[in-house]
Amino acid sequence: MKDKDLLKLLQQNGWEIKRIQGSHHVLQKDSQTEVVPIHGKDVPAGLLNKILKRTGLK
Repeated sequence: MKDKDLLKLLQQNGWEIKRIQGSHHVLQKDSQTEVVPIHGKDVPAGLLNKILKRTGLK
C-alpha cells in the first residue's frame, strides 16, 4: 500500500493530521497518536500491519 493511500485511509476513519515533522505525519484520534512516514513509496508490510492494528483498522 502506498503511503499516501494509508494516510487517506486513516483520515477517512476519523484520524486528523496533528503536525508534520519532515516526512513523518503525526495523526491523532481522541487521545491516541500514530506516526505515518511519507517517503513516496510503499509502506513495508510489517510497518503497515503494525499501524493498522494500532489504529483498529485490522
